[in-house]
Amino acid sequence: MGYTNSSLVSYTKLSPNHSGLRTHSIDRITPHCVVGQLTAESICGCFTSPSREASCNYGIGKDGKVSLCVEEKNRSWCSSSNANDQRAVTIECASDLNAPYAMNSAVYESLVKLCTDICKRNGKKKLLWLADKTKTLNYSPKSDEMVLTVHRWFANKSCPGDWLYARLGDLAAKVTANLGSTPSSSKTGSTLYRVRKSWADAKTQKGAFSILENAKNCADSNAGYSVFDESGNKVYTGKKTAATTGGNSKTPYKVQVTVTDLNIRTGPGTNYSKTGKFTGKGVFTIVDESSGQGSTKGWGKLKSGAGWISLDYAKKI
Repeated sequence: MGYTNSSLVSYTKLSPNHSGLRTHSIDRITPHCVVGQLTAESICGCFTSPSREASCNYGIGKDGKVSLCVEEKNRSWCSSSNANDQRAVTIECASDLNAPYAMNSAVYESLVKLCTDICKRNGKKKLLWLADKTKTLNYSPKSDEMVLTVHRWFANKSCPGDWLYARLGDLAAKVTANLGSTPSSSKTGSTLYRVRKSWADAKTQKGAFSILENAKNCADSNAGYSVFDESGNKVYTGKKTAATTGGNSKTPYKVQVTVTDLNIRTGPGTNYSKTGKFTGKGVFTIVDESSGQGSTKGWGKLKSGAGWISLDYAKKI
């Protein structure tokens, strides 16, 4: 197919860091956090030296302006995965320096517009967020579908940061709506919206609702819960989180770990990388809680600062 570049671009500084023409058609978009409140020009400037050995297709500056670093026809060096970058349009977005690497409204709104434009020019009518690495990488998109992927699935990184990661369902829904398709989250009739801690964790389901607003109200009333459509896409994140509700989420408490080789992770979920350390059957102090992928009881943050553990394998004492 003949590739084009976005008309939203206001600055171009092409990087030498790419692999030439793609070997796969575009059916993925991978947004990144650049870890810095940079301008669109500065993002391109990060990739001008061949010694940098990194690049991206587009950059979105802190004011929402879009820059072109590598033409869409070429594979950028952005996601620590040749297979992903061959088929993905990669976007570096200005963000805060520290976790959760939040992006301002100008950046996020520009990301929605850019993703919409990428989908349109590549003949896609839907943008999907499947919220699961295995499910996504094994999924074969239909000819009119584009899929979101994230850098953290391919490397020991938090990219695109928890701020954007939590909004990828919203991003997919907004882009799909812009494309003139009906997101599965807004279908009527027999569609059910499920309220769970995560799509994979069916045991935590609070209910299934035919009216989206009712599902949102349920999620808002239960800490750490979100609303998922029938395809498993997160369409709404509840207002309450385990870290902002009462009880022991802010009051430190002790737990006895019940297994010898419990992994410590960098964040609250199996989608976060392992630190390479194990707890042993010890007693630990938990200073914070959060829901997250891979645990039915949630995740606990260790007082030592070593990371997070699954509370499925810890007994409160």
